[in-house]
Amino acid sequence: MDFLQSIIRIPLQQLPFFLITIVIAFSVHEFSHAYFANKFGDPTARLLGRMTLNPAVHFDLFGIILLLIAGFGWARPVPVNRDNFRQPRLMGVIVSAAGPISNFLLGILGALIYAVLLGTGVIDSVTNEQLLRAIVWFFGIFIQFNFFLFLFNLIPLPPLDGYRILEDVAPRPVRGRMQQYEQWLSFAFLLIIFIPGLRAYTITPMSNWSIQIGNDFLQLFLKLFGI
Repeated sequence: MDFLQSIIRIPLQQLPFFLITIVIAFSVHEFSHAYFANKFGDPTARLLGRMTLNPAVHFDLFGIILLLIAGFGWARPVPVNRDNFRQPRLMGVIVSAAGPISNFLLGILGALIYAVLLGTGVIDSVTNEQLLRAIVWFFGIFIQFNFFLFLFNLIPLPPLDGYRILEDVAPRPVRGRMQQYEQWLSFAFLLIIFIPGLRAYTITPMSNWSIQIGNDFLQLFLKLFGI
């Protein structure tokens, strides 16, 4: 157990709740891309069986393992053919933004449910210490992780959604230049992920912001219950 904990960034006691969270967060994220792409006229993801909430369809085993070990991972990206859209740039932006927005909404939903449990006294009525700890851990991880995915995926570097959004809204000459240097932009993305000094000024603040956003929504909903 000590060896396993030494290679996994997540505390082993919290690992089940983290795994449940990424199953939900990644599946909803990729489904959202596929759903809006199909809605706007591109059936590519649907025909490949990707317009589903089934986690097995979206998960990349290596991406999940790397997430647990290095704190960075991925699901299988949904294929999108923008040529099938009536308005490729506008609809491309919506399809790209659908994934991060879905995680933002999941974060809000998690905060709302947790606030309801607190506000109605359900949490206070739990006498089993292990069950109470499990509930607190799950909602804490679920809320923070989804808000973090929202922020993280908006980074304007490939292969993230933020880059695709920027690519769609950029003027044609700028878009052409971006595509020309895309491989170098991808390299820059890897640098901020794996170099501790860069990570401290990019990823770490996002993690802190995600906690703050979750706390702000939780406090907002608690006020609705007069707590």
